[in-house]
Amino acid sequence: MNTQAKDLSKEAATSPGKRVGGYVILARLTDKARADFLGGNVGEYHTDCPLDHMLLDWKGVPYADVKNEIVNGADDETVAKFLDAHGTEKSPDEIKDWSDSMAAMNPYSNPEKKEWFAGECQKLGLDPAKTTLFEWLDADDKTIGVK
Repeated sequence: MNTQAKDLSKEAATSPGKRVGGYVILARLTDKARADFLGGNVGEYHTDCPLDHMLLDWKGVPYADVKNEIVNGADDETVAKFLDAHGTEKSPDEIKDWSDSMAAMNPYSNPEKKEWFAGECQKLGLDPAKTTLFEWLDADDKTIGVK
């Protein structure tokens, strides 16, 4: 039951690969929102960002609605149940398939993101052709406080 605001300038947000209620990205989204709106420190992270919207747009739920749940004290599991009950209905199998596809996504295979992702991976010594988006984010998170 996570409702504490973190200091994300000193510790990393939860990995986007952690699943809450079957959803990837959600635990990271809630960490960032709590840090931003509940007295933590969001550091270099961004809320209401493209990563958050991969989940929210897929579910058809506005960021403001999820933010409201978090600001009113919802823990991660409660936010997952909120997602289940709002937006576009998704079966457990659809949630699993979507989460699996997000966890396997590699921006290097996208011509519009290839150059950007290669540059970001190079900074961390990662092979962009073999690194997923979540692996890159996790590696980048390890540099929190040393930048």
